[in-house]
Amino acid sequence: MASRRELKKNVNYIIGELFSECVVSVNCIPGTDKTKADELMLNILKVQDDFISRISHTEPGNVKGFYRNFRKDFNAKVNDIIDAIGKLN
Repeated sequence: MASRRELKKNVNYIIGELFSECVVSVNCIPGTDKTKADELMLNILKVQDDFISRISHTEPGNVKGFYRNFRKDFNAKVNDIIDAIGKLN
């Protein structure tokens, strides 16, 4: 199992990539809805705060289950954000 520090770094990296993809989409792709993109970027930052705080407060006694659910929830959120970025046009 990776350390919490490494897990936080990975979450920050992935969220940063999604955020930059959204910014690039707004600035480089014509016809992108700016208001939807702004809402999506705000949502991305909220997701980052939520998952970083979840890493800091693990469930004592059910660590394996906690990280299994964490990974499942994080992957689902990332896939939702990727779909939303694709639908900005």
